[in-house]
Amino acid sequence: MANLREIKGRIDSVTSTMQVTRTMEMISTAKIRRALDRAKEAEPYKDAISRMLANVASAGFDASQPLLQPRTEEHTVLFILVASDRGMAGGFNIVPQRLVQHEIERLAKQGIGTQLITCGKKPTEYFRYRGIEPVLSFEGSSSEPTMDEADRIASYLMDGYASGSIDRVTIYYSHARNRVDQEQVIEQLLPLSTDDLTLPNSPRTSEAMTTVEGERYTEFEFEPSAREVLGYLMPAYIRTVIYHALLDSAAAEHGARRRAMQSATDNAKEVIASLSRTYNRERQGSITTELNEIIGGASALEDN
Repeated sequence: MANLREIKGRIDSVTSTMQVTRTMEMISTAKIRRALDRAKEAEPYKDAISRMLANVASAGFDASQPLLQPRTEEHTVLFILVASDRGMAGGFNIVPQRLVQHEIERLAKQGIGTQLITCGKKPTEYFRYRGIEPVLSFEGSSSEPTMDEADRIASYLMDGYASGSIDRVTIYYSHARNRVDQEQVIEQLLPLSTDDLTLPNSPRTSEAMTTVEGERYTEFEFEPSAREVLGYLMPAYIRTVIYHALLDSAAAEHGARRRAMQSATDNAKEVIASLSRTYNRERQGSITTELNEIIGGASALEDN
């Protein structure tokens, strides 16, 4: 009977855990739709400002702009890691954390310094435990990012790059392809090259315009100059890219947690089914043993 009580206790414990994972799965399922909508709503603005920046750059690319100046050597690299405040989301946090840690260690061997900005409680704790203190950290808003967070990150990296204290900026985040699938994204924010600011297949002459079907390109006149307009657009572009990465990561977080909790719920069901079969076998065995004892006792009385 002690064994039966132990098995029954395990069944109750797993059932309780399954109720929690099932609830978290339902919550993430409800939140992921809104998060995906927010990310999709931000995409047109990101595409528009990227295209606008490319149009302006094609008319007056100015390498003397502080945010466009290339670096001949790298002394300090800034990493922006966007992850989650909470766990229980499969490899959503651990994969980008290990990628950034590996890159920091690789650069350290080359004598290149690094800085780190973390978005989410989990990555902040991960790197602090390993003796790496982020220069900026944000907690409590991974599922509901704000433009203020993007502004603070953009201001820090732009000031650092313009002053020369930062030579390269790379952002790591998860892209939500849909409600189920996520993929890791590694994007270099600075420096931007002429290739980054070139419209694909954009004509440069009036004759070339006739070769592009379905597209219409207009020659613009800029006041002030295209170079000055480019200087105004660059900060807005960087803020937009960062904010979209935060929104995209939030949607990916809910999708990853939903999938992880669904898998945990399915596993709990299998464990409960297995324990139930074991419980029934043990219970049947104990009943059979009791019956044999009763029959044996009865036979003994008859013999007497």
